[in-house]
Order: sequence, then structure tokens, then C-alpha cells
Amino acid sequence: MKTGRNDPCPCGSNKKYKRCCMDSIAKQSAALSDEIAQILAMNPSLSLDELNAVMHDRVEQRNTEPDAAFYGLSPTQMQNWLYAPLNELTDVMIKTPTDLSRSPVMRYLELILNEAMQHAGSFKATAKGNLPAKLVKQASNLLPEFAVSQYSIHISINDFAGSNEDKFDALHYTRVLAEIAGIIYIKSGRVHVKKAAQKQYKAQGINAFFMPMLDTALTKYNWGYFDGWDDNANLSIFWLFMVWRLHSHRDLDKLTAEVATAFPAFVQQLTATEYCSQTKLLDSLIEARFIDRFLKFWGFVTVNPRLFFKDERLPRIAELQPLLSQTFQFMV
Repeated sequence: MKTGRNDPCPCGSNKKYKRCCMDSIAKQSAALSDEIAQILAMNPSLSLDELNAVMHDRVEQRNTEPDAAFYGLSPTQMQNWLYAPLNELTDVMIKTPTDLSRSPVMRYLELILNEAMQHAGSFKATAKGNLPAKLVKQASNLLPEFAVSQYSIHISINDFAGSNEDKFDALHYTRVLAEIAGIIYIKSGRVHVKKAAQKQYKAQGINAFFMPMLDTALTKYNWGYFDGWDDNANLSIFWLFMVWRLHSHRDLDKLTAEVATAFPAFVQQLTATEYCSQTKLLDSLIEARFIDRFLKFWGFVTVNPRLFFKDERLPRIAELQPLLSQTFQFMV
């Protein structure tokens, strides 16, 4: 369906199309028109069919040429990475790792499924509808098995442990994803595992749910769920570009600069204040929503939380975990 002038821009900026990418497209069209005019001036005998063939070739060439703003990706590749479903992405292969024992999200889901399977497919939730204290404790006890355990963080501010689900962000995130993915549901004060999911778990184990959970995290889950920022900023649309860039250099500061370069319209929609520039806000969104509450929760990276040493700011470098390269294999 063609995007209308007053429709939201498909780039995710939440601006009207006419005030965002339409302007860029108009400039590209003008440049192409100038190029065609030059071709006609030099080849006045071209037939209409020949001219259409030349225009088609020029457009195809522009769309498939590497773009410096996209760090070598072509507009066609970027279009695919922004909008294609997981099973139609090009230049990247996404696989289910054989061993998911180092992924907090998948280990927590396994605890939930095991608890339900031991009680005929469901177990009692708390009065608030959360996971019971017994299961929360089991999940907290898994912390030493994850890469994030190398950093000593007090339980009161640790995303990977807590006295209840409300104080245990990674566990709560997993439960929410599992509900959205249609693996579990809460009814009559109990957490139920759907019949189809029970059959899948018995036949294939926890690996059966890696791709459905990942797809949910990337395309259906609200990345602003845990924070208070204005959720007009849909950072999730750039997830694959960010994984690719971080995979290539591991530098969080560089990642922010690259997102700003590739998607300036997105940055322009962020509301700056006297205390926080648009770039700084972008940096905070990437760290909180992409690094902390996606890559870390899944066990893809760790980042040293100690950023300052004797008043000197340390480089923010991500430590890539084996699960990242086992899941995402880039061909660019």
C-alpha cells in the first residue's frame, strides 16, 4: 500500500511522511530527473521503451549501491532490515543456538514451563497475578551461571535477581514475552501453559521457543515498557542495524553516533532539554532499551557497569557473548 502524504512515515520517526522521508525521496527523484534529462539531451533518439529501461537501471543502481550513511549497506538492504520479518531478512542468518543455558530469558522460561508441567500444565500465581515466590527464588539462584554475574551488583538494583517478580526485571520481562508470544496465559489465578506449547516442550525442549520469543521481543514487545520516556521513539525498528554495528566494533559510544548518522530523522524527533541533548537522549535510549533490556536479558552481551575511574570516564565496550554469534551470522 502506498504511503500517503499525511500518513506516519514508515521510517519510524512518527512524523508525517510529507515532513520526513518524502522530502528525501523528492530530492532523490529530482536528482534522477536531472540525470535522465542529461541522457535525453545526449541521446535524443531514444524510444520510450529504451528510456524506461534506462530509468529502471538507474533506479536499481541507486538502490543497490552501498551508502556511506548506512556504513556500506545499500538502501535496498536497509529497507529489508527495517521492515522484513525475521524469516525474510537478507544478508544475515538467524539460528537457534544448541545450548541456551547461558541465556537468562530462556532459562527463566524453562523454569516456568517445568513448574507448570509438574502440575498438569498450570500453577498458582500470586494474588497480584505474578509468578510465585518459590519460582522467583529458583530464578534468582541461577544468577551465578550467567555472564553478568562477573559484576557484583546489589540485589536491590540487580535485574537478574529479586525477592519477587516486581523487583526482578529480567524475570518479569520473560513472563511478559511468553504471554505475548502465546506460550502461557493467566486465568483464574493460575499461570497456564497452552496445550500446543506443552506438546512442543515435550517434543523439542526449550529450544522450540527461542525463535518465537526472539521474534516477540523484536517485533511485538514495547521496548519502552520499563521506563518513563515518551514512547514516540520506536528504537526497536533499528534492532538489526544496531546488532550488526555492535558486533563489528563493540563500542557503545560509536554505536550511538552510527545510529544518529544513519537515521537523522529519528534523532530529530527526540525532545531535547537544557540538561539533555537529542544525542544524549538517543544514547540513553540505546543503553536502556537495546543494551540493558534486550542484549543483556538474552545473554548476548555484558557491559562493565563501572564507567568511571578516578574522575575519568572509561570506554563503554560491550563484551560479546558466544550466544550472539551463534544466533546472528552476518554476510556483510
